[in-house]
Amino acid sequence: MEMPPAVRQRKIENVTIVGLVVNILLSVGKILAGVFGFSAAMLADGIHSLSDLLSDIVVLVFVRISAKGRDKDHDYGHGKFETFATLIVSLMLIVVAARMLAAGVESIREILGGGSVPRPGYLALGAAIVSILSKEILYWYTVIVGKKVNSPAVIANAWHHRSDAFSSVGSLAGIAGAMFLGDKWIVLDPAVCCIISIAIFVLAVKMAIPSVKELLDVSLPDEMEQEIIRLAASVDGVRNVHGLKTRRNGTSVIMEAHIVVDPDITVVEAHDISTKVEGAISSRFGRETQITIHIEPSVEAE
Repeated sequence: MEMPPAVRQRKIENVTIVGLVVNILLSVGKILAGVFGFSAAMLADGIHSLSDLLSDIVVLVFVRISAKGRDKDHDYGHGKFETFATLIVSLMLIVVAARMLAAGVESIREILGGGSVPRPGYLALGAAIVSILSKEILYWYTVIVGKKVNSPAVIANAWHHRSDAFSSVGSLAGIAGAMFLGDKWIVLDPAVCCIISIAIFVLAVKMAIPSVKELLDVSLPDEMEQEIIRLAASVDGVRNVHGLKTRRNGTSVIMEAHIVVDPDITVVEAHDISTKVEGAISSRFGRETQITIHIEPSVEAE
C-alpha cells in the first residue's frame, strides 16, 4: 500500500530530527575529545559529525519543499528538490574529506620531519567507542525509515551516519595504536585520519553520481524501461509500444510513450485502452508516476 505524502513527510522529518539531535551531541563531544584528548583522528571525526549535522538540516529543508506537489511554477512537482538535497549532502562530504586529508597529511609530515605530536589520551578513545555505537544504531534506524518511505535523501543521510561510524572505527584503531604501541606508532593517528578521508570521499562520489544523473534527466535503467514496455503491451488492444522516454523526478517516475491501436476503434475505446495502460504502469511504479500516452493507429491489417 502506497504511503500518503503527508505521512511520508512526517516520518522523514522525525527520523532526521533524531539524527540532528544525536549529531549535535556527538559533534560537540568528539571535537572536545579530539582537542583535549590530543587526537587528530578524533578531531577529524568530530568535524565529520558536524557535516552530518549540516546534512540533516539540508534534508529537513529540501524534503519539506519536495512534498509540496505540483504548482504553477513546477508542473511536474517538486520531487527533484529531494534529489538536489542528496547532491548537496554528497558535495558537503567531498569538501569535508578534502579538508580532513589535508590535515592528516600535514600531521604526518610534521611527525616524519622530527616534530612532536601529543599522544592521544583515554578521552579520545572513549569518544570513539561511544560514537561507533551511537552512529551504527542511528544508521539502522535511518536506513530502515528511508527504505520504508522510498527516500534517496534519507538513505544518503543514513550512509552519512554509517560513514561516521566507520570513521570512528578507524579513529579507535589509530588512537589505540598511538596510545599502546609506543612513540613510533603515533603516526597511526593522522594516518588513519587520511584513510578515513579517502573512504568518505569515495562514498560521497558514489552518492552524488545518481543525483547528477537524475538532475540531468538521464533515462531509467534498461530493465525498468523494458518492464514499462511489457506492462503497456500486455493491455488488450495495444498492438505495439514505441517512442518510450523516461526520467526520474525524486521518488517518482515521468514517462511518455506511443501506443499503436486498431485504427477502426472509436476515440472512446482508444482512450479506455490508454487509461488501462496508465493504470498498469501506475500500479507498478506508484500513483505519483506521471504518464503521457500518445495514441497511433496501426497501418497494418490484423
